Amino acid sequence: MRLILAPMEGVVDHTMRELLTSLGGIDRCVTEFVRVSEGLLPPRVFYRLCPELRQGGNTASGVPVYLQLLGGQPTLLAENAGRAAELGAPGIDLNFGCPAKTVNKSDGGSIILRQPERVAAITAAVRDAVPHHIPVTVKTRLGYEHPELFLDIVRGIAEAGASEIIVHARTKRQGYRPPAHWEEISRARETVNVPIIANGEIWSAEDAMRCQQVSNCEDLMLGRGALCRPDLPRLVRAARAAQSVPALAWAEVLPLILDYYRLTLANYDACYAGNPIKQWLVYLRTYYPQAALLFNLIKRLRDAEDIHQALRREMLAQGLVLDAA
Repeated sequence: MRLILAPMEGVVDHTMRELLTSLGGIDRCVTEFVRVSEGLLPPRVFYRLCPELRQGGNTASGVPVYLQLLGGQPTLLAENAGRAAELGAPGIDLNFGCPAKTVNKSDGGSIILRQPERVAAITAAVRDAVPHHIPVTVKTRLGYEHPELFLDIVRGIAEAGASEIIVHARTKRQGYRPPAHWEEISRARETVNVPIIANGEIWSAEDAMRCQQVSNCEDLMLGRGALCRPDLPRLVRAARAAQSVPALAWAEVLPLILDYYRLTLANYDACYAGNPIKQWLVYLRTYYPQAALLFNLIKRLRDAEDIHQALRREMLAQGLVLDAA
């Protein structure tokens, strides 16, 4: 079983990848998408979204980070995929899953699923442009409005030479509303020989086991569940091995929150460093009620040091030992 960390735009940036992979259990990450609309992008664009390129394409924990491209023009995507490969990307991922209206209106993401032949043409062009030893993976949904074209989509991707297909088990129209239709992924598994990775509505180890059974997929992609429960990959692996491990308690999550804030301070302008930590607390409160209380304490704070001290006070209130930083 492999567990992949999903590319969540505006959420799972390199600092979050750094933190979550340090906890173990994740086999691969995928970047936020690099938007390709005109021309060959300069290297700085790739380095900005994937600074891991400067360290062999891996996080500090040694987890490979595939670089994701989004666009609708085969030639442009192929050229930029070639550049990403030259810069050291260990894999290229193509985004046909993004449901955002602004992205779809500019001929990117899930809107292309209305034309399976375009999905296949883009995949083939990128596969031809990238050295054979570098994987080309494709992230897709069940379709745009309806899943009628789903099998045509996955057939085209497979015939175009993709290394793997990641399927978010909902259409664009369904967005992120539950349920995820894992049974549809099983149909694709019966149709093509390319490895398929299941994605969608995996919030717990129990969800993961059920998704594997229904989708007939061994490998899974974890998205929002891994943000709400940072130890979810570890819990899934333990369940797979029929082992029992304790979930992270709030007192164990708090130091992670402080570590993450320090990561953002080191990588972003101080006036913006509070935004990612507030966003993460919104996810964490799904499983940790204390995260909602902490969010309320810092949501109006703007000064970086004020936020830092508020986090440290929360740790002291929990009886945790602080370091000198």
